[in-house]
Amino acid sequence: MKANPSKLPLPVQRAMRKLGQDIASARRRRRIPVAIMAQRASISRMTLNRVEKGEPSVAMGTYATVLFVLGMTDRIAQLVDVRDDDIGLALEEERLPQRIRSKRKRPE
Repeated sequence: MKANPSKLPLPVQRAMRKLGQDIASARRRRRIPVAIMAQRASISRMTLNRVEKGEPSVAMGTYATVLFVLGMTDRIAQLVDVRDDDIGLALEEERLPQRIRSKRKRPE
């Protein structure tokens, strides 16, 4: 399924663009040429170019592979780490019962 950038929320478009720029910067800081980076990630140079632009139509697995090649795989696991989900934790805490009653034993 191709993502139509014009249908994505503006903050998502900005985040994707920043992700692409950050990936390009990381590659350049490591002095990895485009051709070698594409080869290591098993993608075409055109696809790498699209990744570095932050195009949302590129598969998430491709982004993950590029991050792996850059040695940044740990960042993927941190994307939606439940320990950092303040809203989810607050909602979960809100739903906790006020008190917990022990179950009555049934007469035999």
